[in-house]
Amino acid sequence: MNFFRGVITGQATGPQPTGAETIQKLCDRVASSTLLEDRRDAVRALKSLSKKYRMEVGTQAMDHLINILQTDRSDSEILGYALDTLYNIICNDEEEEQDESEDENAQKQTDDLGAQFTEKFIQDPEHITLLLTLLEEFDFHVRWPGVKLLTALLKNQGVQVQGIVLVSPMGVSRLMDLLADSREVIRNDGLLLLQQLTKGNAAIQKIVAFENAFERLLEIISDEGCSDGGIVVEDCLLLLLNLLKNNSSNQNFFKEGSYIQKMKPWFEVGDDNSGWSAQKVTNLHLMLQLVRVMVSPVNSPGATASCQKSMYQCGLLQQLCTILMATGVPADILTETINTVSEVIRGSQVNQDYFASVNAPSNPPRPAIVVLLMSMVNERQPFVLRCAVLYCFQCFLYRNQKGQGEIVSTLLPSTIDANSISAGQLLCGGLFSVDSLSNWCAAVALAHALQDNLTQKEQLLRVQLATSLGKPPVSLLQQCTNILSQGDKIVRRGSKVQTRVGLLMLLCTWISNCPIAVTHFLHNQDNVPFLTAQISENLGEDERLVQGLCALLLGICIYYNDNSLENYTKEKLKQLIEKRIGKENFVEKLGFITKHELYSRAALKPQPIFPSPEQMLFDHEFTKLVKELEGVITKAVHKSSEEDKKEEEVKKTLEQHDNIVTQYKELIREQDAQIQELKEQVASMTTQTDQMQATISQQLSQIQQHKDQYNILKLKLGKDSQSQPSTQADGSQVNGLQTEELSQLREELEELRKQHTLLQTQVGDKDALIDSLKSAAQTSESSGGGSANTELLQELEALKSQVQSQLADINQLKTERQELLRRAEAGAADAAPSSDGTSDAIKELESRLSAQMSETERLKESQAGLEQQLASATSTVAILQTEKSKLQSELQESKKEQDDLLMLLADQDQKIHGLKQRLKDLGEPVEDEDDIDAREQTSDEEDEDED
Repeated sequence: MNFFRGVITGQATGPQPTGAETIQKLCDRVASSTLLEDRRDAVRALKSLSKKYRMEVGTQAMDHLINILQTDRSDSEILGYALDTLYNIICNDEEEEQDESEDENAQKQTDDLGAQFTEKFIQDPEHITLLLTLLEEFDFHVRWPGVKLLTALLKNQGVQVQGIVLVSPMGVSRLMDLLADSREVIRNDGLLLLQQLTKGNAAIQKIVAFENAFERLLEIISDEGCSDGGIVVEDCLLLLLNLLKNNSSNQNFFKEGSYIQKMKPWFEVGDDNSGWSAQKVTNLHLMLQLVRVMVSPVNSPGATASCQKSMYQCGLLQQLCTILMATGVPADILTETINTVSEVIRGSQVNQDYFASVNAPSNPPRPAIVVLLMSMVNERQPFVLRCAVLYCFQCFLYRNQKGQGEIVSTLLPSTIDANSISAGQLLCGGLFSVDSLSNWCAAVALAHALQDNLTQKEQLLRVQLATSLGKPPVSLLQQCTNILSQGDKIVRRGSKVQTRVGLLMLLCTWISNCPIAVTHFLHNQDNVPFLTAQISENLGEDERLVQGLCALLLGICIYYNDNSLENYTKEKLKQLIEKRIGKENFVEKLGFITKHELYSRAALKPQPIFPSPEQMLFDHEFTKLVKELEGVITKAVHKSSEEDKKEEEVKKTLEQHDNIVTQYKELIREQDAQIQELKEQVASMTTQTDQMQATISQQLSQIQQHKDQYNILKLKLGKDSQSQPSTQADGSQVNGLQTEELSQLREELEELRKQHTLLQTQVGDKDALIDSLKSAAQTSESSGGGSANTELLQELEALKSQVQSQLADINQLKTERQELLRRAEAGAADAAPSSDGTSDAIKELESRLSAQMSETERLKESQAGLEQQLASATSTVAILQTEKSKLQSELQESKKEQDDLLMLLADQDQKIHGLKQRLKDLGEPVEDEDDIDAREQTSDEEDEDED
């Protein structure tokens, strides 16, 4: 124990051992000591020596320290000492001050040591798994040094450690728990750990994102005060950038989780924007970069458009435009905001329209586009700001023909307002300014107003410029070519190469794919001689790019020439090139453009990023135009006049064929649509037919039920008719009825007469209805109607007979009753009181009469139901007849088409016969079909003879 105290306190107890000897003794004590306290003191002593004797401790003690982590899991103090010691020997942060001359060498040695010890530690992947397990310990003295150690390992050997963590069970999930730790120092170092873990590894980025990282990080940013927060907000934003940049899956998850809407409060700035802290500037800069990652032009168009739509709908674009027009915003934040707004509106018509409506808070209010263009053409503004404004203007016009038209219209004579500054006036002013950078920016901006827009190219030809008093105005095209051709003025204006390159790019964009503009350009007699002179001269290295652009401009005049000018047709221009320049020399000069070192840099990204103003020569969209035209111009120059004629003929033929093919395609589309419609109709009719068949089957079953009911009623009526003779015998014995009973009988008799008359009327109506149904059924049967209607008619006929039989029975009963009444009246004067038998007979007669009446009513209801079923079946037959008519008409159309095909075959046979006749006339042997048949028959007969 005295030894450890001496090492730790530094007290001398005799001859001092060397550092290596001390470390060796400590390692032996760690390995051999059985007491936990002794091992703990030894590890604490190694920790105190690990920074000064990094090499020795790392070489001798690493294995022992790892063993401590594996065996002494129960003691958090010794685990903390071991983790701190490992961190000190692996971490590359040099804390000791070094002389300036030794800084580089010392840092290199430090990095080498860290890499060596890291590689030794991760040789066994179980060590990383052990470290991840220790991170689950809540004890601060274990968890915090464990986080720092794993971060150092990732810094030194990131790819290898990422691979081990990725395959470790629940490895990433354990690290995500660090963000939920209530101790800020662990949470903040956990952010640094996740930054290193997610660098360049898409798989880990996805896992971290789906472990609810976005929600947790946005909560931390909000709790820390958004852009006003400290370094923790910066760390959260850096981690978000790692998760989202170049990771389409995480970007989609971020958008679908509605996290874009939660970004809006980040950009809420007040009216007083003076005195921003450096940390706030850094935070807001990273926030703007995060927005740009979601709408970057390198993302898929669909994902970018979706994010742009979300940013407009949630008000994020409006918030960015507020910062754009605010006062007191730092220059670098304003520049990055302009770049961010540029990519949020790029290619989105809704966002571009909104941006066009934004006004600056000035008096009078001016459009934001005008205010930005004023900064672009102002040579006193910072270079990066001017580049940002140019990018914003390009993005505003990208695939925005409406915006292009609005910009060009500000240059036309009919729309110029002398009392206000317009975008077109600023562009013209910049185009002819003494500042070469303003010339280039204005030329490129105006070229974007013409990009892929033939209408605006033709409209811009109308623009007239006033040069000086007493001289007529000249066109904008003429003025651009005058500046190019007057070399002395170019030198005096100091624009040299940059101005000439900008004007040549504008002219190439303007006249490409616009024959009218080509004609206007060639109409100036000085243009072609100037271009040929520029191309044929042997100029210096700086002028080679100008020569290449002049060759491109002359090639465009050939390729898009409509031969409307007799002196400058395609053929004459090619002859001029061959005589003055030489075809090979022309093609070589044309290749100077793509061979320029700045061309490939500009072709990478749409945003104009240049280290210095002098290197600002190429525009991204112009590089696309060069790539498209270089090959076709080379071919056009090498072609002869005959080849041009043949090519024109081939083009016309191809156009005709294309027109024919287009017509056939349209016809096929129409036929496909008709076939599809007919298929749908057939399917619908099939369904209806199935439904009708089901309905008919149901109706047939119902009719069978009614038949059964009718048979039962018929049997009942037969039994009642057999009991009628006994009733008549009983009626003959009626005598001595009372006067009241006679009056009542007379009234009932009168009511029965009325009912009888009514029944006869109803029966007559039913007879007429049945006759009409018979005739309809016979008609339907003659035209293919079903047998169901015939059965219904037969049943109705039987029912009618039954009703008539019932009516006859009723009349007979009435007759018997009248006879009874007559006999009663004849013997009423001297008759004795009526006996019980007579009264019973009368009652029985009345009950039978009532039963007959009710039975008749039931039969009438049955008859009405059958008639209703017959009407339904008749309507079904009518529907089937209609469908049959449709099918017959379709059959007739098919027969007609078949006849047309037969006629076509007959015409074809006639043509084949005519061709055979012509071959015969020419002496060519031709076999007719009869000859072929005869030869085959002869061959068959010979085969039969051989058999």
